[in-house]
Amino acid sequence: MTTAIEQTLETYGIENWGAGYIGVNRKGNLIVRPSENDTRTADLKEIIDDLRKRGFTTPVLLRFPQLVAAQVRKLQRAFRNSIREFEYEGAHMCVYPMKVNQQRSVVEEYLREGSRYDFGLEAGSKAELYAALAMEQSPESLLVLNGFKDKEFIQLAFIGAQSGKRVVIVIEKMSELDHILDLAETHEGNLPMVGMRVKLYSKGSGRWEKSGGEAAKFGLTTTEILEVIRRLQEADRMDMLRLLHFHIGSQLTDIKRIKNAMKEAARVYAKVKQMKAPIDYLDVGGGMAVDYDGSKTAFDSSANYTAQEFANDVTYTIKQVCDDENVPHPTIIQESGRFLAAYHAILITNVVDEIETVVQDITPIELKEDDPNTVVELSDLRETIGPKNYREYYHDALEHRDELFTMFNLGLISLEDRAKGEVLFWDVCERADKYAQQAKYVAEEFDDLRRLLCAKYLTNFSVFRSVPDHWALDQLFPILPVHGLNKTPTEYATLCDITCDSDGIVDKFVDLHDVKQVLELHPLHKGEPYYLAFMLVGAYQEVMGNNHNLFGAPNEAHIHIDDDGYLIKKVIRGTSIGEAAERARYERSMLHDGFRRQVAVRVKRGDLTEAEGAEIIEFYESRFSAYTYLAVDGAESRSKRGRE
Repeated sequence: MTTAIEQTLETYGIENWGAGYIGVNRKGNLIVRPSENDTRTADLKEIIDDLRKRGFTTPVLLRFPQLVAAQVRKLQRAFRNSIREFEYEGAHMCVYPMKVNQQRSVVEEYLREGSRYDFGLEAGSKAELYAALAMEQSPESLLVLNGFKDKEFIQLAFIGAQSGKRVVIVIEKMSELDHILDLAETHEGNLPMVGMRVKLYSKGSGRWEKSGGEAAKFGLTTTEILEVIRRLQEADRMDMLRLLHFHIGSQLTDIKRIKNAMKEAARVYAKVKQMKAPIDYLDVGGGMAVDYDGSKTAFDSSANYTAQEFANDVTYTIKQVCDDENVPHPTIIQESGRFLAAYHAILITNVVDEIETVVQDITPIELKEDDPNTVVELSDLRETIGPKNYREYYHDALEHRDELFTMFNLGLISLEDRAKGEVLFWDVCERADKYAQQAKYVAEEFDDLRRLLCAKYLTNFSVFRSVPDHWALDQLFPILPVHGLNKTPTEYATLCDITCDSDGIVDKFVDLHDVKQVLELHPLHKGEPYYLAFMLVGAYQEVMGNNHNLFGAPNEAHIHIDDDGYLIKKVIRGTSIGEAAERARYERSMLHDGFRRQVAVRVKRGDLTEAEGAEIIEFYESRFSAYTYLAVDGAESRSKRGRE
């Protein structure tokens, strides 16, 4: 007999997308493991309760740095196995693209584990490079610089090389080579290495497939590659050319596209190597996908390959081409930031309330002799609808609803009649939906009705701040309750955030075979908190999140899992109201002075007493340090700032 927890695992697909890190305990609470199928666990409900006692309310971003380390090990292990299996003579290294998540705690945890394998960093801006130069890397690791660069960027790269970093400046356009050659003439000692980004004919797959192909934003054409080589030879700087790079997109869903790109890139590498260029690194870029929905398909939110299959295909393809061209096997450089970072962060928020979707029967309906015929007909439909006639009666109800509004607009019925008709119509819809869902085949119109009838749970977070890819790109993230997972969910709902924007909704959910339009959840009970977890949000979401409605960063907690459970190592308070306002250039002094002046006018006119004026000023100014999100059960953020 299937248990409620087993049904939960299937309903939310935890075992499909959880990668062995996520589970449910006997209490019905969501748990996190520090590595695949580890016996050590952390109970998310206990963590949230613990944080609340410390004065930190939801929404809160939970970081599990150990999951970053676990993903590093998984990636390294996959390439180690493939190198051994195919007798590949080169090595494998990784550089973490800081753009995926520049948070210091994430980068430090990656380097803490990755330095054991000479894993380094990738920076795509001056600010990222500035931060990366101060981070401790292993002596043999690389610091790869992608993106468009000005002279100041390249100067900073030269300084990095002089400080001991193994810097690689990847040329994206010809003007960058001019700066490199000019600076090389004036610098002594260690010089940075040079790489070339190749514009491949091959394209990736998924939402970012335009990153590759002939119309791609980045990369040098074949003619430009030959020109770079010629100019380096002419300047007697060929010794600087060490790396060939390509990138065909993020979240690459189809392994076939990846193999095609590898063949083309490996062939370019071999031809350049045969021109006596000293390149020994082939940077295959990022794009290794995360299986957000667990379907293991080429769907945009999934991937039809595993980490081991990816490593096998990359390694084997490069080896095959190099052997065919009789050139040495290069060291494979990889930039799989999404794969490394996505799993480690979970957004936890609370459901504030339910927004009524349909008209509710506030008082019992009593039919009268003079009620319009449309109302009477709707009442008859409600009383006689059944499993054999529900479809016909639903269509009749739609027709009567249209008649109801037409008659009201013509002034033929009263407001009370309209209210009766609306309640009766939605009663018919709810009963039709119940019978439709019991049928062997559910017609598409009843799928649409289910979406219309489903509850709307008002959820204490901002889509634009915490899961912007859902809003902008229809990216799917696994979403499920934090607790109550030992009980069967009986409600169907979509999620509304607290921003003042109709786009602030989540109405597409992970499903193994399709995209669900509603999410199975539990009914809300007054006075009892109901928490939801947005999983796999560690890549891009917080760095891409915006300040729409001035909702700032949520509270943040760093969790370490050990034999005794969990340890909250660090808690960082989220953005306060005052900080959010200051980011929009509303300085504290300006706000407080402006509000005081307005109150002073009211006091002077006698509308407020001195005591009343002082009281509202005190309350206004105390809100400067309050949390931007909704208070939970009356809880308020304390004015104390910083971390615990």
